[in-house]
Amino acid sequence: MDLLSLRYFQAVARHQHISRAAEELRVAQPSVSRTIIRLEAELGTPLFDRQGRRIRLNERGAAFLARVERALAELDDARRELADAAGAGPGRVAVAAETLLQLSGVLSAFRALRPGVKVRLFQAPVDSMRQHLRSAEVDFAIASQPLAGPELRSVELVREEVWLAVPPGHRLAGRERVAVAELAAEDFVSTRAGHWQRALLERLFAREGLTPRVVCEGDEAAATPGLIGAGLGIGLMPAVARRALGDDGPVTWLRLDAPDCHRTLTLVWRKDAYLSPAARDFRRLAEEHLMPDAL
Repeated sequence: MDLLSLRYFQAVARHQHISRAAEELRVAQPSVSRTIIRLEAELGTPLFDRQGRRIRLNERGAAFLARVERALAELDDARRELADAAGAGPGRVAVAAETLLQLSGVLSAFRALRPGVKVRLFQAPVDSMRQHLRSAEVDFAIASQPLAGPELRSVELVREEVWLAVPPGHRLAGRERVAVAELAAEDFVSTRAGHWQRALLERLFAREGLTPRVVCEGDEAAATPGLIGAGLGIGLMPAVARRALGDDGPVTWLRLDAPDCHRTLTLVWRKDAYLSPAARDFRRLAEEHLMPDAL
């Protein structure tokens, strides 16, 4: 068993697909297949269930993956720590976020403070963030949904109200507040399942024993105001969007009479991860620039 075999296994487990793993690793597909077969033979057990050309990580593979990711993350941390100690270049900081829009102020300040540091950004749903953190692909995740565990540490950056946006002329446009139960027959513009807007919408409706009628779903949250303004439906939007669009924008704003109708942005990192001086500076700037007053 060598490091190359473990990294091949990690890539295949992530993609659940030999060809995609080979593309990521930039090697030939047969090489990846042979490596996985050899690793399984060495371990004495299959790590994947195979059906034709399809493979799926099985229970034993999932248990092995958890330990492999911890081991590889430790080695990657050690490499970065030694490189920093040796003064080998300015380093890098990698961040995963559901939306990259809120990072502009932080990145501007970080670039000014550490102009030579390479910054890598990953747009990812919250379900993928834990994987990115566990495998040390990223130093931090900025999550709009709960992301916790004994292996993680976090700090709350922003807690902001979420508003209901409706088209001008909508039957609710003259109201200041509305109850969730009044929205049962409305069409909603939202993000795909897994994103915070959709999770919040479904949670608010579930409390009333309802299911929202989503007529438009996607990954481009920035398009939501225009789609709502065009009359496609109504939708949930954070206070930062209202401040950006103003009261003369394409939508009208109402408060929802519902508990916990807010979004919380949290900065998350691995408990035992090595954080370089640059990464610690990023964390400090994130706390300073993503506070409510800064939004």
